[in-house]
Amino acid sequence: MYHIKTRRLGLRPWKEEDRDSFARLNGDSESMKYFPGTMNREASDDLVDRINNHFDTHGYGYYAVDELETGSFIGFVGFGRPRFEAFFTPCIEIGWRNYKDFWGKGYATESALACLDHGFDHLGLEEIYAMTSLYNKPSERVMQKIGMSRVGEFDHPLILKGHRLERHVLYRIKKSTQL
Repeated sequence: MYHIKTRRLGLRPWKEEDRDSFARLNGDSESMKYFPGTMNREASDDLVDRINNHFDTHGYGYYAVDELETGSFIGFVGFGRPRFEAFFTPCIEIGWRNYKDFWGKGYATESALACLDHGFDHLGLEEIYAMTSLYNKPSERVMQKIGMSRVGEFDHPLILKGHRLERHVLYRIKKSTQL
C-alpha cells in the first residue's frame, strides 16, 4: 500500500476516499494561510486529478501522507513541475501541505527527506527545487533542515502583482550535496 515509509509516516497513491479529507484541508483557512486562498471542492478534486495524471505521465508526483500510528490522512508530499516560466524552470520541485493539526511534529521534514531520497536514489533526479512565500518561515525552515540551499527570491508569476504572498524564496539541493 505504501510506496515510501518512514518511522511515523506512510506515503502512498491517492485513493478516492482521500478527496473528502483533501477538500477539508484545502478549504481550511489556517492550513492554507501561506497560499493565496482556500480551494472549493471542485478545485480540490481537480488538483487530485492533476496529481494522478502527473503520476501516470511522469512516474512521480505528490503522495498522500498517512500518520502510521492512527492511519489518519495528514496531507501530501512529493514532486511536481512548476506550471510557469522563471529563471529556474523547467525543474522538479518538492512540496508539501499538511493539516494544521499536524504542524510542529516534524512530519513535513520527515516526509520531505524520504522523498528526496526517493528522488535521487530511485528516480535519478540530479537536483530538486522548493519554493514558498517569504512569509512561510516554517516551510523555509523545513527546506533548510532537509539540506537545501537558498538560491534567491522571485516574484511568483501565478500570484497577483502586489499580493502579500507574491514574493517567494527559492531553495535547491543537488544529488551531490544531499545529506
